[in-house]
Amino acid sequence: MLTLQARKSKSLSGSLTLPGDKSISHRSLILGTLARGTTRVKGLLEGADVMSTASALRQLGGQISREEDGTWRVDGIGLNAFAEPAEPLDLGNSGTGARLLMGAVAGSGITAIFTGDASLSVRPMARVTNPLVEMGATCTARDGTYLPLTMSGLASPMAIDYASPHASAQVKSAILLAGLTARGQTRVIEPAASRDHTETMLRHFGVPVESETLDDGRLSITLNGEVDLNAADIVVPSDPSSAAFLAVAALITEGSSLTLKGIGTNPLRFGLFETLMEMGGDISLTNTRVEGGETVADIDIRHSALKGVSVPASRAASMIDEYPILSVAAAFAEGETVMQGVGELRVKETDRIALMEDGLKRAGVEVSSTPDSMTVTGRGDGTVNGGVTVDANHDHRIAMSFLVLGLASADTMTVKGAETIATSFPDFTPLMRQAGATIDEA
Repeated sequence: MLTLQARKSKSLSGSLTLPGDKSISHRSLILGTLARGTTRVKGLLEGADVMSTASALRQLGGQISREEDGTWRVDGIGLNAFAEPAEPLDLGNSGTGARLLMGAVAGSGITAIFTGDASLSVRPMARVTNPLVEMGATCTARDGTYLPLTMSGLASPMAIDYASPHASAQVKSAILLAGLTARGQTRVIEPAASRDHTETMLRHFGVPVESETLDDGRLSITLNGEVDLNAADIVVPSDPSSAAFLAVAALITEGSSLTLKGIGTNPLRFGLFETLMEMGGDISLTNTRVEGGETVADIDIRHSALKGVSVPASRAASMIDEYPILSVAAAFAEGETVMQGVGELRVKETDRIALMEDGLKRAGVEVSSTPDSMTVTGRGDGTVNGGVTVDANHDHRIAMSFLVLGLASADTMTVKGAETIATSFPDFTPLMRQAGATIDEA
């Protein structure tokens, strides 16, 4: 078990290039494998989660390799060409990889067993498997919802209209991937817009996808099945979810000035930065451009005096992974920061609300929560005690959040189980040190 300690640091500075976006990296490999021809991917995140997806795709017959210059080559096998794997598909800690591949398998005529690590094995899968079963797939899971899970797909599943009770990119993506081989129109209706990387990338691979806001405010996403994907090269932007940790570190560490280069600014992923600016964060975007169909920019962040805000539930889908690090920013802000509509955090890698509440309280921060909300009352004077040990509980975002807290708290923060950071941000510690952060092994 890796234990890291973060101590009060001097100002953070520099211009940094962060790893590629995890969501886009997963989809690059999956869609590249389902396409005809060769797709080359630059900037792929080489964290453990994405590598688990690559390994599973190889078991399914995919041909994926890394070239000497760091570009990844995906030689597509086309739709309905998966080989039935001889061994279970072990997705490690990757919920995205598991759920998206369930959709791809549901739209093929094979059977595959999905497994994962201890954390993934207690994350519910029924919200994804239920609509896939409606499309004709069969599924057997532990207690009806947990891994290990066996999925048997159809070469020509049924097209469905599915009204999702949750705004979930993973649910939507699984249905759309299964719908690629369905005869007719597959439609997903969401109560609010979730991240749209799957739709954007399907269009990039030549698949028409229609998105429409309905009269009642819900979002409808539609594709017609039995279409081919054509190989298309991809440049993966830097991950805004990873950028969040350095941005908050700069905001709360006195004298800091950081530039984060080439960060994805997709509006459905940018809710945290919008919130931090509402809190008074000195954040500006420069060199805005489009790469691989996604908007990117360089982001300049400077130390700021933050004020508490109320974050509406309507913003949750655009920043669901960033609430742990937002709660750290809130600990240093003046007044209350209220986070509403965040019940999804209780079924992530861990119950993230419970873990952040426990750790922040022990570090001297006032926190309260309900099943669907979290309120952090910051002191606004930069005096957060810190000085406690936190177990990351197999959750990379919990680990990184408490290490960032330690950079500006009075006493050292110790994080046990920090090896889990490698699932999404393997360069976190060296990049933080490059910027001037004091993070060491205990």
